[in-house]
Amino acid sequence: MLADVRTFLETMLLAAATLLPIVNPMAGASVFLAKTADLTEDDRQKTAFRVARYGFALLLASALIGAYVLDFFGLSIPVVQVAGGLVVSVLGWTLLSQDEMVVDRAAREAAATPTPDTIESRAFYPLTMPVTVGPGSISVAITLGANPPSGARALAITLLAHALGLAIVAFAIYITYAKADVVLRKLGRTGAVIVTRLSAFILLCVGVQIVWNGVRSLLLSLAA
Repeated sequence: MLADVRTFLETMLLAAATLLPIVNPMAGASVFLAKTADLTEDDRQKTAFRVARYGFALLLASALIGAYVLDFFGLSIPVVQVAGGLVVSVLGWTLLSQDEMVVDRAAREAAATPTPDTIESRAFYPLTMPVTVGPGSISVAITLGANPPSGARALAITLLAHALGLAIVAFAIYITYAKADVVLRKLGRTGAVIVTRLSAFILLCVGVQIVWNGVRSLLLSLAA
C-alpha cells in the first residue's frame, strides 16, 4: 500500500513538475490578455476557465493516446514539432507586428461585443493551442504516457496520477490567466504593451526553436 502511494505521488509530481515549466502560464498571460482585450471581465474569467479545461483535456489525451495516434498516422514527434513550431511562430509574429495592443478597460468596453461562439472558439485556438499547450508540452505529455506499466493496478495508479498532475497544471493556468488583467494593469498601459511585445517576441523565438528541434531530429534520423 505504501509503495502504491509513493508511486502515485512520484508520478503525479513528475507530470506536474515536467509540464508546468514548459506550459509556463506566466509567459502566456500577456498574450492571453491581448487576445481577450475586447471581452468583459466576466467573459475573460470564463475564457480562462475554458483554456484551463481545454488544456487539461488536450494534455491528458496526449498522455493517454497520443503515441498511438501518431503511430496510426505514421507521424513522428519531430514532424509534430516542425508543424507546431510553425504555427507558434506565425502567432508570435502576428502579435509582434500588429499595430496596437489594446489592454485598457475603456478600449475593451468600446470594442464590439463578440458572440459566445467566437469566444469559445478563441478559447481553444489560439489561446489553448498553441499559446498555452504547444507542441513542446504535447510532446512531453506523449512521452509521459508512451510506456504504460503492465498490470491493471499499476496502470490505474499511473493514469490517476497523471490526471491529477495535469489538473495541477490546469489550475495554475486558470489562476494565472484569470488574474492577468490585475497584474498587467498595475504595470500601466505602457508597461503592459512592453510586456506583451516582449512576450510575443519570446513566443516567436520559441516557435523557431521548436521548428529547429524538429528539423534537427529529422536530419539526425536521416544520418543514422
